[in-house]
Amino acid sequence: MDLNTKIKGQGFPILCLHGHPGSAASMSVFTNYLSQKYQTIAPDLRGYGKSQCQQNFEMREHINDLTTLLDKHQIDRCLLLGWSLGGIIAMELALADSKRFSGMVLIATAAHPLSSHPRPTRQDLLFTGIGGIINYLKPGWQWNINTFGKRSLFRYLVSHHSPESYHYLAKEGTPAYWQTSKAANTALSTAIRQGYNRLDDLHRINIPCLMLSAECDRHITAYSSQKTAQHLKNCQYKNYPQVAHLFPWEIPDLVLADIQKWLDQFRFGKE
Repeated sequence: MDLNTKIKGQGFPILCLHGHPGSAASMSVFTNYLSQKYQTIAPDLRGYGKSQCQQNFEMREHINDLTTLLDKHQIDRCLLLGWSLGGIIAMELALADSKRFSGMVLIATAAHPLSSHPRPTRQDLLFTGIGGIINYLKPGWQWNINTFGKRSLFRYLVSHHSPESYHYLAKEGTPAYWQTSKAANTALSTAIRQGYNRLDDLHRINIPCLMLSAECDRHITAYSSQKTAQHLKNCQYKNYPQVAHLFPWEIPDLVLADIQKWLDQFRFGKE
């Protein structure tokens, strides 16, 4: 599939992969910064954003799409950066062709993802819908955050209910949610039901890796992220306290500083 793709900057390429629901636009917290020194390539995955797909597909087709994308742009070597589902796909790409990738940044993800998310109540769904609509129309409004946001499912996505994180939710999270196709939802739920687990295969990945997780992540627990990091041969791991699954939107400056420190350590593209 010919994926809709946003390319920014010049330099050593970084393939930036969004989560579920998500889109290339929802990776701006990374691409706006990293494109100052690198070339960032952020596609809408199959069934997401403007890469619409109505027919059912399996998760492995993401790998074929992305391999085709790299070939199209004649990218023989690059870095991987994946958030949530994007991190799982990044690991799958590295397992499929490790020689093509120089390193990997994994964010709120796991090779055997475990969730501690409670079953949503009717009030959760109602308050999430109302709060999401109001936030889309008036991003970061403190009254809405206090009245609906903190009492909705947003409380499992962010711990710092700051106007900044709610601006990200309005500008990038809500549009990505509405643009996620039924086929994409089906593909992910099928993989989860089948018990996705690639921990035993991670020993085949030898490239440098950075794993970042959140203490309060209920979607993909910090425990499962840490366990993944332990199975990777060359992985640095950091767990941020008092933040949740969308922590790059809660503490963007800290996250970007840690990624930059890791990039500087290995001098990718300069070896």
